[in-house]
Amino acid sequence: QVQLVESGGGLVQPGGSLRLSCAASGSIFSIYAMGWYRQTPEEQRELVAVITSGGRSNYAESVTGRFTISSDNAKNTVFLQMNSLKPADTVVYYCNVVDRVAATMIVDYWGQGTQVTVSS
Repeated sequence: QVQLVESGGGLVQPGGSLRLSCAASGSIFSIYAMGWYRQTPEEQRELVAVITSGGRSNYAESVTGRFTISSDNAKNTVFLQMNSLKPADTVVYYCNVVDRVAATMIVDYWGQGTQVTVSS
């Protein structure tokens, strides 16, 4: 069993910053990638940013240049630095961990979600 604990969400004014953290613990085999997704009640869960164990990252176009993903592989922790936040960024953010449990098998784990609200 793998547990993901998220922190760092909250209320911030437009133009402000927040930093999300997600720590994975438990029966982890070999993390292939860690990332952040977001979801509104009306939309599907969408990728915000992802980083592989090798350090390669990818971002949604809507956050490129504003958000930065990083990780501490030794601590199985992923971070999302969010700058220049906009009201449109108001949504629940979910941490995702892709665990390679066998040569051709991966398992997805999800955090419980953390609310980010951007409002004046």
